[in-house]
Amino acid sequence: MNNLLDSWTVGQGPVVRVGAAEGVLAALRSAIESGQIPVGTKLEAEAALAQRFGVSRTMVREALRSLSSLGLTATHTGKGTFVVADRAVKDLRLGKYSAQQLLEARPHIEIPAAGLAAQRRTIEELDRLREILEAMEHEEELSQWVVLNSEFHASIARASGNGVFATMQEDIDDAMAKQSNTLNQVVDRRKESGAEHAAIFAAIERGSADDATRAMELHLQGVEVALESVTVTDIPNL
Repeated sequence: MNNLLDSWTVGQGPVVRVGAAEGVLAALRSAIESGQIPVGTKLEAEAALAQRFGVSRTMVREALRSLSSLGLTATHTGKGTFVVADRAVKDLRLGKYSAQQLLEARPHIEIPAAGLAAQRRTIEELDRLREILEAMEHEEELSQWVVLNSEFHASIARASGNGVFATMQEDIDDAMAKQSNTLNQVVDRRKESGAEHAAIFAAIERGSADDATRAMELHLQGVEVALESVTVTDIPNL
């Protein structure tokens, strides 16, 4: 098994061209989809992979979670992580909910919530949204960016003044975080998300429910387009 894993990592060296987790995911996904790591293979432990790629175990853990979301691997407690497919699934596995379920549900939660937030937000809630956006703009670590992204959407739901929307947003938070982590490791759209978030905030700040709902709709459409590309994205060898 070690000889097999050694064969596809020869010459790769530490991941330095892109973010660490993104680089590990890209390398592993490419090796799995090309058949260099065949279905049925048991992957090395986190510590060994971290040493092989020259990254932290945290980065490896994030990449492995995304491989699982893509349906390429499965982890069995006490046994390890195994390759179970050589092509990504059409619907990301995100724990409690799937990507398709999020796509179907989010417009019914977040679009109306954004409209109500534009009408009901307080000065304190605006300040909080502004702080989150500023932090996201300067955050380089994907895992922390994902946390801030979840807080941005949760803050809008709370600012709507409707407890149902706030509770529903909280319920899908974990699946959204897994989706965002995987999506941005494969096709990084943090810059696009930043612009979309800024448009949502601007509409809420000026109190325009129509503009806020439209801005949120465009953001969710952008996420949907990116998700559609995840299962067909060609990932080059690093």
